[in-house]
Amino acid sequence: MGLGIRKNDRVIVLSGKEKGKEGRVLSVLHKKQRVIVERINMIKRHMKPSRQYAQGGIIEKEGSIHLSNVMLVCPRCQRPTRIGNKPLEDGRKVRICKKCREVIDQ
Repeated sequence: MGLGIRKNDRVIVLSGKEKGKEGRVLSVLHKKQRVIVERINMIKRHMKPSRQYAQGGIIEKEGSIHLSNVMLVCPRCQRPTRIGNKPLEDGRKVRICKKCREVIDQ
């Protein structure tokens, strides 16, 4: 269901006003099929003063993007790629880059 994108992956935005920008995934919202990417899709929120926001006022933070609008950037070949799965000898499944065939997971 989730296209294999996880927290701390580097992704590139494929469409929308932020097209072509790269960033690190801060969180994945599985049920909504959305991701929050660092410094991408910045939105403004009017916040009341609270413990977290002592001053209150207008806070700028990242908004979510649909999973279909981002693509993983392979850490080995540095190119946007689709993700494949491959079982290892010890039974674990790992993600692989479809372009360079290298294992993405450590």
